[in-house]
Amino acid sequence: MSNIYDPSLAPLGEDKIRWVASYMPLLNAIGKDFEERRPLAGLRVAMSIHLEAKTAYLALTLAKAGAEVSVTGSNPLSTRDDIAAALVARGITVFAHHGASEAQYKQDLQHTLACRPQLILDDGGDFVGLLHGACADLAAELRGGCEETTTGVIRLRARERDGSLAFPMISVNDAACKHLFDNRYGTGQSTLTAIMAVTNLTIASRSVVVAGYGWCGKGVAMRARGLGARVIITETDAVKALEACMDGFEVMTMAEAAAQGDIFITVTGCIDVITAEHFKRMKDGVLLANAGHFDCEINKHDLEALAAEILPRKPHITGYRMADGRMLNLLAEGRLVNLAAGMGHPAEIMDMSFALQAKSLEYLATADNLDKRLYAVPPEIDRSVAEMKLSALRIAIDRLTPRQEEYLHGYSG
Repeated sequence: MSNIYDPSLAPLGEDKIRWVASYMPLLNAIGKDFEERRPLAGLRVAMSIHLEAKTAYLALTLAKAGAEVSVTGSNPLSTRDDIAAALVARGITVFAHHGASEAQYKQDLQHTLACRPQLILDDGGDFVGLLHGACADLAAELRGGCEETTTGVIRLRARERDGSLAFPMISVNDAACKHLFDNRYGTGQSTLTAIMAVTNLTIASRSVVVAGYGWCGKGVAMRARGLGARVIITETDAVKALEACMDGFEVMTMAEAAAQGDIFITVTGCIDVITAEHFKRMKDGVLLANAGHFDCEINKHDLEALAAEILPRKPHITGYRMADGRMLNLLAEGRLVNLAAGMGHPAEIMDMSFALQAKSLEYLATADNLDKRLYAVPPEIDRSVAEMKLSALRIAIDRLTPRQEEYLHGYSG
């Protein structure tokens, strides 16, 4: 039994799903193959993921494979109620509500896991956390799962290190066809698009501070520079900081950048990236946005404590007026700005990531005797997704000749 906001929204959600399906050729091809082979027949799959049109199409693709699919969100503000309604109308079990309270959000996660899944798809690690704690009894039949975010993978590696990981997981986030494209081009475009749409302000001529120069940070920095911004990078990793410098960006500490930035975008996956010491130095009118998974990168408690007045300025923007009159503007409550206040990554980008997810879940369904650890996406899956994408783009590439293969794998000239 599903629990959603309003079933009557299904037609609107269905239109959105059909739209993205037109631009997801990889999932279209995989769905056709899955319908014929039914590789997940009889298996229960639970998904915790940003519940919008593109992820809905992944859920429907897994259903074509014969799976019994149950879905919930991975962030209350990224859930789209019309998409949830459309999935329910298509026979998918959904427990999700836009803007759910913390208690309701956790309850939706637990209700979704009540199907006693054999496979899970996690986004940020909430499922894994529950299946190692309050819902451990629901993991009895679990064969394994996939994780697609940097934050979730960090949590999994911590469990693997201390030997507490209770089932095998695949790090989809580390696949080349995920982080090179989804993290970089998807996050870069969708983050800047959301900020521009919400604020209706220019990026050109502004100083944009990007906290973190991983793949997501690289994408945000690249797009901000392309839009005419002066881009400043802050980092804690010396190699990444040096790379940012070599890529032509200014690199400095957040304490120094705080007084110079007009727009701040956090993409670190860490906590307390921007805190009271930084808010005190910021200009009047700055924009504060987060593109990391959790709303802990910009310390909202510090912001609230410093504010003489807190007021809604427009949809998705909260103003914090400081005692000296400066106004600091927080976008999307400090949650993922590209999903909480935008439409998320482009369909063509997510097509690649979700192709990896679908094929990785099929791999888990058929693999035997996997250890309870974190696995990489099998190279043949990564390669097949790249080949499918090139084919969809009508791009042909060269192939090594037998003589070239021999040369590359030998040791003589």
